[in-house]
Amino acid sequence: MFCGVFFVSDLTAQEQSDLESIQQQIKNKQAQINQQLEVAKTLQDNLKDVELQIAKSSKELNQTEMSLDSNQKQLGILRQQQKGYLASLEQQKSVLAKQIRSAYMTGNYDFAKMLLNQQDAANFERTITYYQYLNKARKSQIDSFNLLVIDLQKVNAKLIDNQSELEQLKDKQLVQQRALQINQIQREKTLIAIQNAIESEEAKIAQLQINEKNLLEALTRAQQQVDKQEDVTLTGLSDFKGRLLMPAKGNLRKMFGRFRQGQIKWKGVVINGTAGDSVIAIHQAKVLYSDWLRGFGLVTVLDHGNGFMSLYGHNQALLKQAGEAVQAGEAIALLGQSGGQSRPNLYFEIRHKGTPINPVSWLKL
Repeated sequence: MFCGVFFVSDLTAQEQSDLESIQQQIKNKQAQINQQLEVAKTLQDNLKDVELQIAKSSKELNQTEMSLDSNQKQLGILRQQQKGYLASLEQQKSVLAKQIRSAYMTGNYDFAKMLLNQQDAANFERTITYYQYLNKARKSQIDSFNLLVIDLQKVNAKLIDNQSELEQLKDKQLVQQRALQINQIQREKTLIAIQNAIESEEAKIAQLQINEKNLLEALTRAQQQVDKQEDVTLTGLSDFKGRLLMPAKGNLRKMFGRFRQGQIKWKGVVINGTAGDSVIAIHQAKVLYSDWLRGFGLVTVLDHGNGFMSLYGHNQALLKQAGEAVQAGEAIALLGQSGGQSRPNLYFEIRHKGTPINPVSWLKL
């Protein structure tokens, strides 16, 4: 009875030759894929270095720009104070001038002359009291005038300091911008090299599988560290479905569940936005992971409790470290295009007990 089973020895010489040729082609293809992945790994390491440098420059630039903004506001306040003090000084000068003119017009009397010429003791006493009042009033005005002068001098000195600080901040900003531009040029070169290295569809799929494996391993390690700490009480996201904050401003691309490459599907969504914009926590959480991750760039992962976590990838810079507690709406990163992205965007996931769930159902759109 024929059962459809045959052995290599049953093949003809031609069939045997064809089989060996196919097997050799498979080996060559696998070797080619492995070589592409090895070259890509080296280039990804280079990309990591340059993107971490970009993150450092971006974070420093962001802090400098915040300082510049604060300095500009302080300068505005100081100029208003200066203007107020100058107006008060003019007013004080006017009042003091009137008092001196009034004293002059009452006569050039001294106390000895007044004592000798005074007939009425009561009138004399009133005159003495009047002069004492005038002298006291003048002294008060002069003291106030002097205090205003001192305050104005302090404000002027502070203005000079702030102007000097402003110039230094502008110089610092320029240096940081140049460093950022140099790093971005190097990043573009590395991205082109990565694209050239990974040519085949099979290599691209293998690359995505490696990235996903790296992410799961990183999350597992991070979760093990967090499980040892119990200093923050987190209640999960179940009660907030459909009401969670949008993690960034921009155009939401509903990618979840769609095929990405081959049979690999998207496990999150993409928000196209503006580089440098704030990325915020969707809810109260503890930072589970904050580092560069192959395929995802600069990533922050938040633990919300009860098995819920949210992932924020492709950032320009990370503002929080692992272990820090964050509140809903608090800035945790700056939106960017790390991980080899061609345009600024935020890659966002929500996971429950390790399984990705559709973020669109949970966000307040």
